[in-house]
Amino acid sequence: MSRTVPPYPTSHNLLAGKTVVVTAAAGTGIGFSAAKRAAEEGATVLMSDFHERRLGEAADRIAAETGKRPVTVVCDVTSEDAVQGLLAAALRELGHVDVLINNAGLGGTASVVAMTDAEWSRVIDVTLTSVMRMSRAFLPHMYERGAGAVVNNASVLGWRAQEGQAHYAAAKAGVMAFTRCSAIEAAAHGVRINAVAPSIAMHAFLAKVTSDELLAELSAREAFGRPAEVWEIANVMIFLASDLASYMTGEILSVSSQRA
Repeated sequence: MSRTVPPYPTSHNLLAGKTVVVTAAAGTGIGFSAAKRAAEEGATVLMSDFHERRLGEAADRIAAETGKRPVTVVCDVTSEDAVQGLLAAALRELGHVDVLINNAGLGGTASVVAMTDAEWSRVIDVTLTSVMRMSRAFLPHMYERGAGAVVNNASVLGWRAQEGQAHYAAAKAGVMAFTRCSAIEAAAHGVRINAVAPSIAMHAFLAKVTSDELLAELSAREAFGRPAEVWEIANVMIFLASDLASYMTGEILSVSSQRA
């Protein structure tokens, strides 16, 4: 069992000349890493998030590390008006959108018998309905251009069971089903839609909302004996966004080292 983290990847210009929009990209999570990796791979990036201060700080970090500051737009993906505003800003600032990365999601722990309607609805709205809302907004633009790629962030919990995660698992399973069905519709327009399904990727927010005991248990289940780095998830997102994945659509790629 190896707990050694591999070297950070070098750029291969996989997204050179492309424009990329990433949701939920503030902070230290997968969305931030996806935006950073996209910039490193040559893309012009627009980052959106609900938290204005953290979004600006994240863009400053990417600028300091890559030399390219992403465009930033504050957006609440549970609001149709905000999503339409994000689309308008993306077209205004980028000219067109080649890649959409739907990363927004909300977790939490609650047993089914104790779960409130509000807890259920909030997780479904942020995690699943936002993917539909963003796709509904951006796909017509991609259809008109006859090209584009969408990458959704699902989870292995869409396939597997974990106590206290019924709402989150249901939402992520929905993301998987939505990815497959929307991909069939989009294929006729030259647009690809795929998803990643991470198991566990360590970042500050996850550590804040998850007990040390559960993090240790989840990490121990991984064949490598460690959680993924967020950029290891982002690497697969970048692959799916790139032309290297030109014949892939409707696929859910598990980014996991868990034993079967």
